[in-house]
Amino acid sequence: MTSSQTSLAAKFRALHESGCFVLPNPWDIGTAIYLEHLGFKALATTSAGFAFSRGKPDGGVPRDEMLAHIREIVKTTALPVNADFHAGYADEPEDVAANVRLCVETGIAGLFIEDNTGRSDCPLHEKKLAIERIRAARSAIDASKTGVVLTGRCEAWLVGDPDPLDTALDRLAAYAEAGADCLYAPGVSDPNEIARIVKTLAPKAVNVLVSGFNHQLTLSGLADVGVRRISVGSGLALAAWGAFLRAAQNIQTNGTFNLLAGNAPSADLNELFRET
Repeated sequence: MTSSQTSLAAKFRALHESGCFVLPNPWDIGTAIYLEHLGFKALATTSAGFAFSRGKPDGGVPRDEMLAHIREIVKTTALPVNADFHAGYADEPEDVAANVRLCVETGIAGLFIEDNTGRSDCPLHEKKLAIERIRAARSAIDASKTGVVLTGRCEAWLVGDPDPLDTALDRLAAYAEAGADCLYAPGVSDPNEIARIVKTLAPKAVNVLVSGFNHQLTLSGLADVGVRRISVGSGLALAAWGAFLRAAQNIQTNGTFNLLAGNAPSADLNELFRET
């Protein structure tokens, strides 16, 4: 624990207390620098974005490699950083706690723990175990005395739960009781369902993921229903990959280079990175 980390954690916690802020997700040093340059107030890592940059599937980056990446992003920026820490890289609560301690040591201001098992036969951790996992993460953070913000994440929509709204509401309320500061159910896109989640879990802060599947949502619209935090997950990384794929395929298929016309100016990037 350092005074810098506790200060960043306090700033990050304050952002959740009123209004609505966007928490964009860089996947490397350069994108972290640029997002800070644009004036965002905090950043979050993206497990998928980083994994794809390493030629691995989401979930394919081992714990220690992910911790090194999180530490690199933390060192790159003066902003609070929220860590995408998957399911804590463990099943049992005591192991989740041990891994959360390691993640806190990277200097983060926040992290989330999800309830996705990664198994098709039982995609979500049994509810009682999922709650104990959040409680273990809370205890590890409290013991660190850093004030790191804990987000409890329910994956009901992402795993194809037959009744994702009721499952998410039930679990997120339990995660809040177990010590989560912020609640998150990635995959929800219906504004009425988002509003119900916010109302049910109040006064706890709610995070909403906005990406390609629900890109029609807006900052003002989500703020109006009481959402406190908006993240884009791998959205920016996938936007970059989309441009890359289209340009590369166009060169290979058509032998033309017109899709390079919209490239970022290298002079601007040189100037930005020269200043950091």
